Amino acid sequence: ITAMKRLPPLPTIADLIRLYGLSAKSQLSQNFLLDLNITDKLVRSAGNLTGCVACEVGPGPGALTRSILNAGPATVIAIEKDRRFQPSLELLAEASGGRLKLHYDDVLTFDFEKACDQHVSRKTWEEDPPNLHILGNLPFNISIPLLLQWLSLIPKRQGPFHFGRTQLTLTFQKEVADRIMAAPDHPQRSRLSIMAQHLCDIKLCFNMPGAVFVPRPKVDATVLKFTPLIVPKIDMEYNILETVVKMLFQYRRKIIRKGASLLFPGQPDRVVELFRLSGVDETLRPQQLTLEHFKDLTFCYRTILGNLSSVTTS
Repeated sequence: ITAMKRLPPLPTIADLIRLYGLSAKSQLSQNFLLDLNITDKLVRSAGNLTGCVACEVGPGPGALTRSILNAGPATVIAIEKDRRFQPSLELLAEASGGRLKLHYDDVLTFDFEKACDQHVSRKTWEEDPPNLHILGNLPFNISIPLLLQWLSLIPKRQGPFHFGRTQLTLTFQKEVADRIMAAPDHPQRSRLSIMAQHLCDIKLCFNMPGAVFVPRPKVDATVLKFTPLIVPKIDMEYNILETVVKMLFQYRRKIIRKGASLLFPGQPDRVVELFRLSGVDETLRPQQLTLEHFKDLTFCYRTILGNLSSVTTS
């Protein structure tokens, strides 16, 4: 069945780029992956796509799209903001036998629930991930805001996660991937590390040198695969945890007491209470904190806020 679903012979992506006069726009952080060996490897990293629904972010001229289609999904939903790629993508859509659905839209505002609803079987959160996979060679300028947006939707079970624990296989600048994966005491540990690791199991699939992209960026890239956890490592409202994490990382080179003061402006006694209740050493630096540290600090922060609120209303 998979063999029947492979694409017919087509012009190479390089030929289509020349034919349609396409070029990467630096203001959109576009870097094309044209080597089908690399795009095939990225698709294999996502797992078995046979018969599933694959959603590709930023297909560009369509090299990764070809590899996805050749992996045998029932449907591929491609979201592309730049209409210059329309001729190349429509050629693929025609060759796909109706499997490729094109959406010329901004992924940051794209309605995944509406686009995927008729194609995807919804699973409960406790079940295995649904038959929906999101893949993408992300433009570097949107990778962090897009990932943070998706992470915020996991607890709400919205967007791609309306259908269950949807898996994501995505490219990032290697430096950003290092921040996402960074363990305690790693110099790259950051807000991104905490927000991603407490919600997802994250697998480093492989690294790619800048030379595989056209045009060649000054940085290397990394492919990561995210699987949302059934139970998050920190069972706390997203916005409260994000506030604590954000404030503590405001002063990366200072002890965390400095950042904690931003949680209670002009209330030093509350800061003292936060560390007394949580038992966390206030002389640690943000990069040294474990998820357990953040869990203790966040629960105590919420407790203090609740106490303040009850005092105010009584």
